Order: sequence, then C-alpha cells, then structure tokens
Amino acid sequence: MGKSQKKRSMRRHNPMRVPDSHLPKGLESAASSSPKNEAVLPIIQKLESPDAAERKWACVAVSNLIQNDPSTRRLLQGKNVVGALIMRLSDSEEEVWIEAAGALRNLCIDGGYDICAEMYNKNILAPLTTFVPKISSALSQFLESPKTAPENAQQVVYEFTENVNTILWCLSETSNKALNAINQINLVPFLMSFLAARAKLPIVAVTAAAQCLYVLTDDNLPAIDEVRSNAAYSTCLLEIVRDEDAARGKDQEVIGDRLTMLKVLATGILSNVSPLPPPSAASGVDVSKEIVLPLLQPVVASVSLIESSALAENLVAKLALEPPQMEPFSLKGTPKSDHRSDTEIELERLENKLRTVQLALEILTGACATLPDPISGPQEGELDAEEDDEDNDVDVGEDVTDDMALDDVSMTNSATTTSHLPALVEPLITLIQPVKLSFPPAAGQSLHPPTTSVLSAIHVSAFECLNNIFLSLSASRTAELAAASASGKQVWDGVGAALGSVGTDIARGQERKQEMWEIGVGVLWGVGNIWKGSLVPNEEQVQLLIQLCNSSSDPGVRVKCIGTLECLAQHPQSIDANRVIAMHLLSILPTSTAPSTYGTEPLIQALSALIDIYSDENLPYDINFRQGNFVQHLVDSVDGVRKAVRAIDRRKERDLKLRGEEMRDNLVAFIKYRKALRF
Repeated sequence: MGKSQKKRSMRRHNPMRVPDSHLPKGLESAASSSPKNEAVLPIIQKLESPDAAERKWACVAVSNLIQNDPSTRRLLQGKNVVGALIMRLSDSEEEVWIEAAGALRNLCIDGGYDICAEMYNKNILAPLTTFVPKISSALSQFLESPKTAPENAQQVVYEFTENVNTILWCLSETSNKALNAINQINLVPFLMSFLAARAKLPIVAVTAAAQCLYVLTDDNLPAIDEVRSNAAYSTCLLEIVRDEDAARGKDQEVIGDRLTMLKVLATGILSNVSPLPPPSAASGVDVSKEIVLPLLQPVVASVSLIESSALAENLVAKLALEPPQMEPFSLKGTPKSDHRSDTEIELERLENKLRTVQLALEILTGACATLPDPISGPQEGELDAEEDDEDNDVDVGEDVTDDMALDDVSMTNSATTTSHLPALVEPLITLIQPVKLSFPPAAGQSLHPPTTSVLSAIHVSAFECLNNIFLSLSASRTAELAAASASGKQVWDGVGAALGSVGTDIARGQERKQEMWEIGVGVLWGVGNIWKGSLVPNEEQVQLLIQLCNSSSDPGVRVKCIGTLECLAQHPQSIDANRVIAMHLLSILPTSTAPSTYGTEPLIQALSALIDIYSDENLPYDINFRQGNFVQHLVDSVDGVRKAVRAIDRRKERDLKLRGEEMRDNLVAFIKYRKALRF
C-alpha cells in the first residue's frame, strides 16, 4: 500500500483549551464580541500600579477575565498583557509574582501556540529559570523538615510550582527553538524529584511535573538520554505504573482520577525513552506489550462520551443558575484565582478525566505506529546524482514482460504489538463517534469550550490510533483476517458513521471536523486494503471521497482518498461504482497536452490504483476498461508521467523518486499487457 510519510512537526499534547478560531481576525471583532471590553484597560493599568495590592489584584483579575472567554483574551493580548505579566514575575512582592505565574499559566493552556510563542519571544524563560533552584530548595526543606513552614505557606509554593511546570510544558511544545532553550535549564532532575517524592507532595504538583517531563521526552534526545542514564529514574517510573494503592480520604475520587493521570503520564514517559539500557530495572521490559497496552486499554474503554457530554451540559446549566461568588472586578475583597464553586470543580474534574483518556490515546497511537523510518539519503552503492531517466524509459512498443512489478511497497510490522491491536478497535470506534458537544456551533462558541476542546481531541486521537492499527494490520494481512469480511464491514460502517456525523459543512472554528476527515480517510484506506474486494461501495461515500480528493490541497490527503477509492473499485459486482471511480482516477493523469494538476504523489498513486484495479481482465467490472478505451487514456499519459517523475529531486524525495520510476515502468508494461489481450 502506498503511503505519504512526513517528518512530524511540533504538536500540542494539550490542544488549545479555549479556541478563538471562530472569531474573525483582528482586535475589532474581539472587542465587539467581548462582554468585558470595558474592564480590560483598567486591569492593564493596574498591572503597572505602584501599589502592590493593585498589581496582585490585576494579575488575579486576568485569570478570572479570560475564563472561557477567547474574545477578552484576545483583547488583553492586544494590550500586551503577556509582556506586563512577564514583568510582574520579577516583582518585588512575592504575592504579585506568584499570581502573575498563575495568570500566565492560564493563558498558556487556554490560548495555545500563539500566546506561548509570544511568551518565549518576550523572554519569559529568564525569570522562570531563576525560579527552578528556588523551588528545589524550598521542596528539599519541606521534605526534610515539614514543620519549618506553615501548611498554607507550603501550599502556596506547591501551587506556584504547578504553574511554573505547566508554563514550561506548554513552552516546550511551542517550537524547536523554545525546546532547545528549555533543554539548557536541565529540568529532568528537577522534575524527577517531584515524582520521587510523590507520596509526600500534593498530587497536582506531581502530575504537573510528570506532564512536563512527558512532553520533554517526546522525540527530544537530550531529555531522553538523561532519563536513560539514571537507573533510579526508570525504577521510579516503573513503581508509579505498577502501584496498586487506591486513593483514600474525603477526596478519594478526585485523587483517584489524578493518580490515573499520573500512571498514564509515567507510561508515556517510559514509552518515550524506551528501550532502556542496563542496568535499568526496565531494560528487559517490552514497554509496549507489558505496560502501554495492558494499562491504557482499560483507560480508553472507561469513558462514555455521550454521558460526559450530557453531564457537561447539565453542569453548565446548573452553573448559570448559581449566584456569582463575588464582584470579579472590584478591589473590595481581592478576587482569588482558585476560588471555584462545587459545580466548577465538578466540570474541571470531568475535563481532567477526559484529558486522561486523550493522553492514553496519544500514547497508544505511538505504540501502534509500525511504519518504517523513511530512507534519509542514498545508500551505499547507490547513485547520489540525478540519473538520466530517458535512458531508463521503456518504449511502449517493446515486448510485454511476465514479471511486471505492480505497486508493492513494503512496511515493517511489530510482532510485539500486532497480536494485541484488535482488542482496541471496539472502544476506538466508539470514541470516534461525535456527541452533542464535540464541536462548537458554526462561527460561534461552545456551551463549554474546554469540554468541546477535549472531546474533539479525543475523536482525533482515536482516529489516529485506528489509522496506525489498520496500517499495521494491512501490512501483515492474513488470509484469516481477510476472510473476516463481516468484521471489515462493521469497522467500515463505524468509521463511515462517524464521518457522516461530522458532515462536510465545516465553518470557521470547526477545524477539528476537517482534521477528522483527513485522518478518517486514512483509516478507511487501511480497512479497505485488508478487505479489498468484499466492501460494497456506497454511492454517497464514493462522491464524498472524490469531493475531498478534489478540494484538498494536501497531497497526503489526496493519496489516501485515491487509495480508498481503489479498494472500493475492486468489488467485482459494483460495475457502476467502478466506472465512476475509474473516471476520477483517469482525470488525475496527465494528457498528451497538459500535465496533472493534482501533484506528483497523487498522480503516482492514481497510476498504481488503475493498474491494480484492472490487472485481472476476467473480473466483471473490467468491461469498463474496455468500453471506456482506458488503454488509450493511459497511452496519452505516458509522456506526462515521464516528465513528472523526471522532475522529482532524488536528493530531497528519494523514496518518491524510486516509486515514481517503478510506476513509470509499470505503466508502460501494463499498457503492453492490455494491448496484447486484443479485446
């Protein structure tokens, strides 16, 4: 099966919690839609007040003001709230810089990449770096002599630490430049100290440290090497994963949820840094088989998104009926950023449970990824220079060869995970089905943006996991699996139902819908490849795939659409659907007078599909090939295909070049084969 594989760009493990993409660009639209427009300027002014009480009040007010309100957040950002808060991190009053860190933390998790990038560009790392040794010193003192500081003073330090670690986590996934700068701080020992002392520290502070370490060890060699080099670190992580102690006390359910999140994070860190070298306790552990799959499968199967969405709706309705706890913008009784009603706490707990599921899916996706690494450069004995393709062109008039090589792209498979993958499919199919709060309304804001953000992230992550599962299964396709056509139809229908619920009407602010389609069609391709010939094409689905192929500007998405259509076209009795698909594939090819407008990779995939579909002239749908004079269409495309393949830069796209040359030769051989049939 052909594939489009690219280096992964920086990804946000914590997607934007309160998106603003539904708003038109610019401050004017934010000002017109913000109900708190008049409160913004006084807060910005008080951040510069000579009175420390006013500065503290302003920092807390920022946190309160932006809560689930992207319009006001954008207005504040336009007034340089980020720069003003970073200045407050160096304030002479401790209470001010503590509250400033809390406001910056909330901006990070709610606002996403743009705000994090602004923080990095405005040098937030300078004050943050000074906090790390101070926190370490305070932590050591509390652990060695707990009675040296009052409990409330310790709590302030723990909350501040959580805020600092969360900001560092968000900055780590902002850009490679920011990540490289954070690597210089040498955070791994600092973060691991929280995990090592987890029994004596608040669970929230420990999970924040674990979250930061999880992100830092994601494809980041300096952090990975540091974790690997210390056997005590892997021992600690294994202890967390294998800890069977249940939460106790009055908040046991909340703490239990946090402990589950901590276990999932420790699993993710172990997955990021594996394999671990001796003498580590985990050096002989197959992390995917023995830890990731057994621990995380129950987590992803533990939640009902329908019930979660309904609960969020009920809680939001209940919250709307509750009287305000305080006047949020009055200096009388300084507001507190951590003051929340029971209903707000319940909403946060629901969000945290859902984010744990999303995180588990993300880790499982990595465990199920069995694609080989792309070849990065010329191998020994191969030419480094561009070869003269004309010398390799096969003339259409030459004799047909019996050993024509059709599209046969090999993929490796992980024997340690494949046998476990099917058990995941059922809960994943459930998790890709949209629910009421999965997406915001068109060009509007969700009833509860954090819930909608995490629900849509779960859908996307579940699709990504399914994509890797079926790529793996199709690479090791067995006769027994191919014969289980009822299972194939069930999965195909489940994915189709999810995409049907997503729909094709995608408005501003609903970008997750597009993302689900782009990943979902890859899942369909994997499923179709396994049960090729047994899936009956549905006219509506065929048209949707053609529509997506035509409208997408991403060559990878087009390749997946073409691959899926190829699988559907091979149902022997679906002659009409075969004809519709074939005409679309032929439209992708160059003609004798014009090149292809779809791009080189989709062109190569379309050639591969046509050859595969019509390689057996005895199938019922082959009548379309003969009656449509498809062989002449292929003949007309030969020169254009040669030019397209010749234009591929071998140094930059070596795999594509090799595949293009193979398909060019296969095209010529296939034409000769079909002509030799003489019907």
